[in-house]
Amino acid sequence: MTLQTILLAVGPGDADRTDKLAETVLEVAKPADATVVLAHVFTEDEYNEVLGNLEMDADSDQVRPDEVASRHSTIRDLRSELDEEGIEYDVRGAIGDHGPTIVELATGVAADRVVVGGRRRSPTGKAVFGSTAQEVLLSSPCPVTFVRSAE
Repeated sequence: MTLQTILLAVGPGDADRTDKLAETVLEVAKPADATVVLAHVFTEDEYNEVLGNLEMDADSDQVRPDEVASRHSTIRDLRSELDEEGIEYDVRGAIGDHGPTIVELATGVAADRVVVGGRRRSPTGKAVFGSTAQEVLLSSPCPVTFVRSAE
């Protein structure tokens, strides 16, 4: 199977693992000459908080989730890494529950692979995936690569 589109979905907990996420996506995208869709999924509360932090007017017709995502620091860091390597990418922003919204995005962009981050949920390692990662792993229309934080 040839990879054409890779969805890299990030959220509020991924700022500390952008290097590892970028490294993982580059390992897959570069040899396949695939396009990466950088997606930041916000809950309604997260979105409103980011709008405030970016001093954007929530009532403005020009404010769209894609624009908010493109200005978010995590996406900016990832864009910089992809630019350095000459990888084509598109930026998407979406508002909703993280897991189902990532699955909707993957379906909507016809992703061949989804990359998500996460962390170990218990010190004993019993619960490896969080609820978002688990939702994506179980419901994604394509294979999922899970990038665990170094914690």
